[in-house]
Amino acid sequence: VEDCLAMYDRLDCIVNNAANQQHRLLPDIDVEYWDMVQNVNARAAVLFAKAGLPHLKAQAGSSIVNIASVRANFSFATGTAYDSSKAALMGITRTLAVELGRDGIRVNAICPGDVLTPMLQYQADAYGGSDPDGYLRELLGKYPQGDRARFTRPDEVAEFLWFLAQPGAAPITGAALSIDFGLSAGIQ
Repeated sequence: VEDCLAMYDRLDCIVNNAANQQHRLLPDIDVEYWDMVQNVNARAAVLFAKAGLPHLKAQAGSSIVNIASVRANFSFATGTAYDSSKAALMGITRTLAVELGRDGIRVNAICPGDVLTPMLQYQADAYGGSDPDGYLRELLGKYPQGDRARFTRPDEVAEFLWFLAQPGAAPITGAALSIDFGLSAGIQ
């Protein structure tokens, strides 16, 4: 927040995009792992919003955009920590939208599916065994587009985020909006 104010002398939007996506089965979850995932994915969003609150209040039409995940709406066997942290982020989004609405601050969440980033490649390498490309093909196989399925590009998420931060999105608050090629509409 201080760096932004030093550069621009104002704060119009906070984007909470930190994430730690690791997978562990319940017997392998210890307190340190649990706290690390929750701290990065949920706690940091609250603390960042709190730090920026006085500056957001000073700007008409300011907003907070939390990057959640489709995994907040459906889960996989090894996603206890990650999936629950993203579900918590959606709850934080709704609660802050209600709390901060009177201050003119909108709060929304974007729920991406698989995005073509180094984190997705890490996931394929870490959990794809000897066939990371097969792992990625299996993920794409869940998308309703069949042979035309592809992963969302980071610039597509950024464009959506940019829209939510603009005055034209004024009526949108407390929403969790998917950007996932319909993945969350029903896994194939």
